[in-house]
Amino acid sequence: MASSMNRLRNWRQGITTLLRWGYCLMVVVAVCLVPVGRASAVPVSALTVAYLPPGNAITDGRALLRNSLPIDNTEIRNLQTTLEGLSEWLRSKRWGPVSRDVAQVERLLGRDREAILAAVPDGKRAAAISYLDDMQAQLIPLHEAIDSRDREAVWLRRSAMLEDIGRIEELMVTQFPFQVPEAYSALPQLRGRATVEFKTNKGTMRAVVDGYSAPITAGNFVDLVQRGFYDGLEFIRAEDNYVLQTGDPQGPEDGFVDPKTKAYRRIPLEILVKGDTTPIYGATLEDLGRYLDEPVLPFSAFGTLGMARPNEDPNGGSSQFFFFLFEPELTPAGLNLLDGRYSVFGYVVDNKELLEQLTQGDRIESVRVIAGADNLVQPA
Repeated sequence: MASSMNRLRNWRQGITTLLRWGYCLMVVVAVCLVPVGRASAVPVSALTVAYLPPGNAITDGRALLRNSLPIDNTEIRNLQTTLEGLSEWLRSKRWGPVSRDVAQVERLLGRDREAILAAVPDGKRAAAISYLDDMQAQLIPLHEAIDSRDREAVWLRRSAMLEDIGRIEELMVTQFPFQVPEAYSALPQLRGRATVEFKTNKGTMRAVVDGYSAPITAGNFVDLVQRGFYDGLEFIRAEDNYVLQTGDPQGPEDGFVDPKTKAYRRIPLEILVKGDTTPIYGATLEDLGRYLDEPVLPFSAFGTLGMARPNEDPNGGSSQFFFFLFEPELTPAGLNLLDGRYSVFGYVVDNKELLEQLTQGDRIESVRVIAGADNLVQPA
């Protein structure tokens, strides 16, 4: 593992140099960093010509979760995009564009209100109205914060409005978007989303687990949380700016053994690609030659939840998972070597800074589902 990390660190400077000159196409000798208990790094057998997409990759877990919802409403997406775009102007202190875009948000809220509400089922429309009203109420203090050049206040108002948008978008989802293959019917499935709370020896954080994009991986995780499987487990691996891993049970097994069947629960590699209607199972995007494809849930946010697996078996995951520790040079968003090789099933959304304090030997005291438990579907 140390040698593979050193190789990646050596590549960092080369990749950074290429990016500075604007290259998009590069030849990468990829090393599969396999974050599973006893496995070690295994080099890819052949030279891989990979397009590593440049540009402004989204690095916020909440934004990635909003974008991955299976909805089709142009009006709410335009509102979302305009609000999210404020971040660029705020970072550069360009108050003219900030004011312009907020005025656009105000126009969209008035003009497209009915079109947004029309996409929400009748039984949920009252909640959507309350979120839209809350966004409308945020506009006056938001304009005041812009006038006083208060970046923090603008940022907080923007975040609150984006949370309202995310809630409305979740209300728009009317059904689970695809049928999971029959081959995996014996595994738990999360048909929707769940919020989980991690209590560690150094603090508490929350994550959203996404069953819309990874129903089997997310379902397995939530099922194990409900069983109390992770309570008391230590973090078994900590790589600075890379991963923090846990989920290895006591005893000889590397994963979960179902007490009813006495069998090791195997979880397939599961990746939903942008533009596809169903996830890919059992093969990496590299194996399929889909180098240009982007996962709906990428490894581009600090605190990404990824499923660990044995290096020789893409369908051998079980209970071990890792938190991806985004580092802009070693594992840049849109340029990392994990996308398409490991399943992503959620993102830490609250107090993700805690991950910077945790290391090998620290432990999870408890994990519990605080919302969305009813979306877990157990096999018949």
